[in-house]
Amino acid sequence: MKNRKGTLYVVATPLGNLADITHRAVEVLTQVQWIAAEDTRHSRVLLDAYGIRTPCIAYHEHNERGALDGLIEKLQRGESIALISDAGTPLISDPGFPLVREARALGLPVVPVPGASAMITALCVSGLPTDRFVFEGFLPAKGAARRKRLDELRAETRTLVFYESAHRIVEALQDMHDSFGADRPAVVARELTKMFETVHAGTFAQELARVSADPNQQKGEFVILVHGLAVAEGAEPNIEVERVLRILCAELPPTRAAALAAQITGAKKNALYALAVQLTQTDQQ
Repeated sequence: MKNRKGTLYVVATPLGNLADITHRAVEVLTQVQWIAAEDTRHSRVLLDAYGIRTPCIAYHEHNERGALDGLIEKLQRGESIALISDAGTPLISDPGFPLVREARALGLPVVPVPGASAMITALCVSGLPTDRFVFEGFLPAKGAARRKRLDELRAETRTLVFYESAHRIVEALQDMHDSFGADRPAVVARELTKMFETVHAGTFAQELARVSADPNQQKGEFVILVHGLAVAEGAEPNIEVERVLRILCAELPPTRAAALAAQITGAKKNALYALAVQLTQTDQQ
């Protein structure tokens, strides 16, 4: 694999079950000159399982900028590098974006080696609509910023996908319960492909109660999926309801306009709020 220009391979690795690695990934990891790994000690377990002796270089969020120049120099010398994360597909809420961007800007080959992704793995077994979805990654760690972002997403009609850590899972579910509503359908997937994998579906009220009551369900790595608003809460308002809402939106912010329109028409406030946001955004364009 040694060329005049080194190739940067973006290699997906298993989420947990080591058998999920592809034959191509093993071949690439064996033949490149270097492996840039998020955690070299963690990755060594996978590499040892397949007899891969390629030397590793640490490349993670804390040294990403400092390690970048050295990796680019190796590529420019004709040495190929495989970029891997601790689990799943690199760059998906993991380090790697600056390296890929710089390599492409310099005309260096960047080749994907696809495989596991927690986002796609959770989505395909969730039972939620998969034709249109939004990946939000990790929400802000601080409560106020997290709630603000969730409020901004409340009217989203596509399936929402989030990552969350164990030490924030209960707080995140509580904030989602408060922002999206107790009855909004949700799926909580935990420790995907690992020994204690669980995938539970219910309303936010049910999922918050289940996870809060069981400390074992608060451990591991999480993917939270949320049903889009329009599909979850019924059909769009009719023409007359929309006419009333348009009049109110011309004078009031979406939250207040939706609340008044609900009182006047009897339509659901959450569905009216989603439409009010859409009408406001259209008028501002």
